[in-house]
Amino acid sequence: MEAFTQRLQWFNEAAVTDTLKGIRRGLEKEALRISTEGKLAQTPHPQTLGSALTHPHITTDFSEALLEFITPPCESIDSAFEWLDDIHRYACHAIDASREMLWMASMPCILEGDDAIPVAQYGSSNVARMKKVYRIGLGHRYGRVMQTISGIHYNFSLPDTFWEKLYKQEVGNDLGRESMQDFKTRRYFDLIRNYRRYFWLLLYCFGAAPAVCRTFVKGRKHKLDLLGDHSYHYPYATSLRMGELGYQSKAQAELHVDYNSLQGYIHSLLKGLTTSHADYEEIGVCKDGEYLQLNANVLQIENEFYSTIRPKRVTESGETPIRALHERGVEYIEVRSVDVDPFSPLGIDKQQACFIELFLMFCLLKESPPTDETEYQQIAENQHRVVNQGRDPQLEIYCHGNLLSLRRCGEKLLSEIAELAGAFDKAYQSDCYSNAIEPQKQKLADATLTSSGKIMQYMEQHDVSFFRFAIEQSKQHSEYFSQQSLSEERQQYFHAENESSHRRQKEIEAQSEGSFEAYLSSYFEQYQL
Repeated sequence: MEAFTQRLQWFNEAAVTDTLKGIRRGLEKEALRISTEGKLAQTPHPQTLGSALTHPHITTDFSEALLEFITPPCESIDSAFEWLDDIHRYACHAIDASREMLWMASMPCILEGDDAIPVAQYGSSNVARMKKVYRIGLGHRYGRVMQTISGIHYNFSLPDTFWEKLYKQEVGNDLGRESMQDFKTRRYFDLIRNYRRYFWLLLYCFGAAPAVCRTFVKGRKHKLDLLGDHSYHYPYATSLRMGELGYQSKAQAELHVDYNSLQGYIHSLLKGLTTSHADYEEIGVCKDGEYLQLNANVLQIENEFYSTIRPKRVTESGETPIRALHERGVEYIEVRSVDVDPFSPLGIDKQQACFIELFLMFCLLKESPPTDETEYQQIAENQHRVVNQGRDPQLEIYCHGNLLSLRRCGEKLLSEIAELAGAFDKAYQSDCYSNAIEPQKQKLADATLTSSGKIMQYMEQHDVSFFRFAIEQSKQHSEYFSQQSLSEERQQYFHAENESSHRRQKEIEAQSEGSFEAYLSSYFEQYQL
């Protein structure tokens, strides 16, 4: 009996099902602030949204205009969505609705070049300055336009009760054989490898960036086809955000990050963090006393590595993510390949979230052999094919080393993923997980039902550009949130966090000691593990 079948039998036992209620998930959703005309907002981060440096739920990403909404870890999908909904409501009420709103799509609005994209500001402390310089460096390396792309990160962790049962099942009672944390870390990397093998299915079903505004590609080399007068696309594209126009880097492509073990992962990332790159040396680190980037290495810091999924560990103050992983192992995983769905007010709906969780559990339980160089290249090729041609009914992708039709590969995957749904439904006393399977089967049979297919169909039926489609969706969603009131309790909570975040920023600035150069030196010393 193959390992997946054995694990599936074990997984569907009642005692294991009960542990699923301990799963924690959290959402991080990005959204540009734009003018009512659809141009990127040039105003500073609103004071009414708190301090971007210290607020636990509302911050900025690359730009002052790129908001990031963060839910706490939640015990149910419903709870996570309630948090995300409330954060949206608060933000829409806090910004000047007569002048600004939120852009509800992954690919950006009307852009007027790098100079019109303001870099995020975080105050005068050393940690704030480091965050700003890092972003300035991203702008020099990749251009600021690329940094305006939005997405959703899905954070996912399994409870100790689940790991204890899986440990006993797979390791037994020999505690000296492998520690619990080492076991969790090893198995999370199994999940990560399988995610990379199979996430093309998520790109196909939920990719929501098949076209872009012409201002996004102005002055850039590309092979997209003109669509009308104002849009560019590929006829069968799914998620241009995840392709060569999105978060891609030739310098990073040379890294070949190792996902076969934590040690390999750290070693390969450290290579990027400590190896200079000729193109970045040419930019320079400082000029006339102003920092242009944190350093000239392939990666300034770990966050610059554009991965589809990351192993994560909550860091302590001033600690690098890679050191936290080295010292204490993997705590949770962060899925980074989710596009913002312009048809959904939150950018993601419950059905998609249920399917993502089933998909992640499948990736954990499915056999996950080490990835060799050949498979590494095939994974990259699958991503390229599905991003650019995913809805082509003739498309073939690599499945276990062989080129097969995407539809055939997808049907096999869905049949295995579906076997997990019953346990999840039982744990959460819901039918959401089981109901998440059939729509994906329908998408494999009819590509117009995919997120990208629905976008293109809408644009064609209404004869509108990508920009016109996206701004109309943005207006509808912004009006929806503006009309929804917060509970008195949640209103008071956000008001208190707003004031508290400003106080915490001032405290950090008052306590900040030493030069910026000394701060950076101390931070980067951690890479000498």
